[in-house]
Amino acid sequence: MAQTIASDLEYSFDGTRMIGRRFVPVGAGDVPGVLVIHAAHGLGEQVLGCAERVAALGYAVLAIDLWGERKQITNPAEIGPMLGAFNANPDMWMGRIEAARQALIASGNVDANRIAVMGYCFGGSSSIEFVRSGAPIAGAVSFHGGLDNVGDDFTKAGADARVLILTGSQDPLASAADLARVEAGMSAVGLNWETNVYANTKHGFTEPDRGPRPPFAAYNAIADRRSWSAMSAFFADLFAH
Repeated sequence: MAQTIASDLEYSFDGTRMIGRRFVPVGAGDVPGVLVIHAAHGLGEQVLGCAERVAALGYAVLAIDLWGERKQITNPAEIGPMLGAFNANPDMWMGRIEAARQALIASGNVDANRIAVMGYCFGGSSSIEFVRSGAPIAGAVSFHGGLDNVGDDFTKAGADARVLILTGSQDPLASAADLARVEAGMSAVGLNWETNVYANTKHGFTEPDRGPRPPFAAYNAIADRRSWSAMSAFFADLFAH
């Protein structure tokens, strides 16, 4: 595992300032890049820790600030309206991720032709949607993404893009019907995709149970460990070609 250097990285889209966190391996040249997208609560310590672990694998990483101004959502009542605003405005949703991609490239030490995206919960949905939008990225990984937020028309997706879906069998936000719908959409255009479904696993399985959680979400140590291994192997293969 490589040692990393961390620094805040500011960028903007349509007048909104976003404050991401950049991690790069010490002494790195131009290495593959990974965008890491947070869940509904915003860019907090857990996802920053995950981003640093990804960078330690040898990648230049930007933990993006999707909400802007490093906003943290602590009131559950605010989550639905925030997600709804992004679902209703895909240009803003995808535009903010694209701004992060460009900021990562401009920051240096990144191979602009080898960039992937990964995310948790809404960040997982965002990662698949970024592929679906036709963004110039190599691949995407979704950790317990809400597949109910993902469309199934992948005709704009890059022909060489690859997708890895990591989901729980008991996640109501990623029902079997939604999973089949998204997989069928990717298959229809010949996209290279794979799915890992973890038994007895609810939504948010990588997030430790700190304080009250909705009944459909719970940490699962096995799924957390196995999904991280799957993501690591996926990126290693993705960036080797």
